Amino acid sequence: MTPAQIPVLETERLRLREIRESDFEAEAAFFATDDSRFVGGPMAPHRTWRNLATMAGHWLFRGYGFWGVEDKTTGTYLGRVGLWFPHGWKEREIGWTLMPAARGHGYATEAALAARAHAYDILGWDTAISQIAPANEASKAVARRLGARFESTYDDPEYGPTEIWRHLAPSDLENGGMEAYA
Repeated sequence: MTPAQIPVLETERLRLREIRESDFEAEAAFFATDDSRFVGGPMAPHRTWRNLATMAGHWLFRGYGFWGVEDKTTGTYLGRVGLWFPHGWKEREIGWTLMPAARGHGYATEAALAARAHAYDILGWDTAISQIAPANEASKAVARRLGARFESTYDDPEYGPTEIWRHLAPSDLENGGMEAYA
């Protein structure tokens, strides 16, 4: 799959496009800090580069993956949001990782809504989860804004105890959402 085959999604403020090697500098700076502790960091730059390459390769293997998220007005790289299901993962996931300066503006929610719509409307998914580190309160807040609910704790072989947050099914979204949790 080439970058031209990866769909570009647009929201009011954001463009979700292919992961690029030019995203590496921002990712390496992020993964050099403790801010990355909830998503496998900190890690050395060579591991960060391999991590980005894995995300790009996920598109080839699965036909979906993480998008690089950029501000439509400035082109600034804000992080990555997308669909994830590597070998050994519990279920198909909607995930998000924003750079520190991009947090607190609603970008994760906005981009994740677009990714979820793609998963449900284009790929035909009937459910999705988000795996969230138990101490990652900011990520849990995004999951709640998306209508996801805590379902269980999963002992991930690599990350240890991880919370599984279940997203509303497409039919629940069509019916206003909250019936699934009544």
